[in-house]
Parts: sequence; C-alpha cells; structure tokens
Amino acid sequence: MDHIPAISYRRARFLQSAPSLRECPDDIGAEVAFAGRSNAGKSSAINRLTENKKLCRTSKTPGRTQLINFFSLSENQRLVDLPGYGFAKVPPEVKKKWERHLEQYLAERRCLRGLVLMMDIRHPLQKFDETMIQWAAQCDMPVRILLTKADKLSTGQAKNTLFKVRKDLQPFGALVQAQLFSALNGQGLDDLKEQLDVWLDATEADEEFVEDDAGM
Repeated sequence: MDHIPAISYRRARFLQSAPSLRECPDDIGAEVAFAGRSNAGKSSAINRLTENKKLCRTSKTPGRTQLINFFSLSENQRLVDLPGYGFAKVPPEVKKKWERHLEQYLAERRCLRGLVLMMDIRHPLQKFDETMIQWAAQCDMPVRILLTKADKLSTGQAKNTLFKVRKDLQPFGALVQAQLFSALNGQGLDDLKEQLDVWLDATEADEEFVEDDAGM
C-alpha cells in the first residue's frame, strides 16, 4: 500500500459559511465534516487539530452556530464544521429545519468523504448521535467517533466507556469506528489525523482514476 502523505492542518483557513446545501462551495474535491451535540467539544477539537485557537469560535450557549462553516486546507481539500445539534435554546421549528439540512448534506454532498462525530465521553450515544450514525450508514458514509473530554475520566473509566461504545457499534462493522480524544492534552490527535489523511486523499485518487479511465 502506498504511503499517504500527511496533511498540514495548520493551513486551515476560513472559506465561507452556508445556511443550506444550496449555498455550499462547489461540490468538488474532498471534504470531511465535523458534527456533534452542542457543547460536545466540536470547536475545541477542530481548533486543536489545526493548532489555531481562533479558527472555530467556542461558545457556552448551545445552538449559537447554525451555519455550515467551511475551512480550506488546499484548493480541493476542506474541513466542514456542521451546526451543533440538540439546540437546547432554539424553537422546535429551527431544530427541525436544521435536522433536514444536516440529513440533506450527508445524503447529497458528493465530495464528503467521512464524518467525524463528537460525543462527550460522559454522555455518549445520545438519541441524536444515534440518528446521525443512522443517516451516515444509510449513505455508506464512514464515521469516526471522538469520545471527547477523555481527560475528564480516569484512564480505566475512559477505556471502559470506549469498550462499551464499540460494542454498541458492532452492527455497523468497520463503517463506524470510535476512539478516545482530548482537545486539552491532545490524546487521540495522531489517530484522528491519520484517518483524516486517508479520507482527504481518497477523492483525489478517485479523480485520477476516473481521468485515467477517460483517457484510455
């Protein structure tokens, strides 16, 4: 197997925000989306990954971010920050609207190569987490679950939680995987980068294959 070159996530720069799928950037290249319940540590994880504490605004107010935010790594590689779901302090109609947008994005965004799903390790696999996994599975979209804030538990407690979550995810096979993560101390960061490198490289390889076929 050829070595996949590591991506410099420090290059991440804000590209644009979109209120719906229609306003997203052109559906080309490779994207990886980050999702999670409000205050699951999504913004902190992206900031840790990119070594930029100001890239994603963190907020103690659930539901403040209700836009799809795109960050470019290169001309054809992007990270995507999806709205935090579970909006505790917004009207029900807004919740339903964004659930529709999230489902549509997962189902129809062709350049989306994988979903990073954040869950607070103290409260994993909540109802909407399971819904997100089901949506992704229906689209054959690979998911990497980050059990965030792993530093809040002892090593033994964290490993036990990871074991239980992995057991619950067995019906999805290799499509859905889980790992420990801490934005505070960097636990699990290298594993996350390794997965992202694979996903963000995949589309470029696919495009080269298509171009080669077209030229034959």
